[in-house]
Amino acid sequence: MGMSVGQKGSSLAEMNVVPLIDILLVLLIIFMVITPSTPMGLDALVPQPTPPNQAHQDDLMNQTIVVQVFSNGKLKINEEDTTWDTLGGRLDTIFKQRAQKVAFVKGDDTVFFADVARAINIMREAGIDKVGLLTPRMESGQ
Repeated sequence: MGMSVGQKGSSLAEMNVVPLIDILLVLLIIFMVITPSTPMGLDALVPQPTPPNQAHQDDLMNQTIVVQVFSNGKLKINEEDTTWDTLGGRLDTIFKQRAQKVAFVKGDDTVFFADVARAINIMREAGIDKVGLLTPRMESGQ
């Protein structure tokens, strides 16, 4: 703080604001540098159009793929019986023409998780990007 002495017997205290303005400008520059100058966007999955020669298979392409694992070792792909050996090849042919590679796994109550993990591993090897798990609560809509 500075002091101004002008008249006899009176003193007036003045605040020196120059250092405060310097600090304010330095903080302003720091925050401008820290703040990103380019706006960040969101990643979005855009559906790809189906080829025109695949028009007759539109109902097949829009179907959700569910791999069911049963406790007795049986497998089903949308109610179609399959085996562990043919699961990868069958999924590869199903998802060859699809733009969105999403499938679900459903297991019995008594099935071992190792079998479900094996099915997920085969699905990932077949090129399926996203594998979801179906539970009884999800199926009932809760």
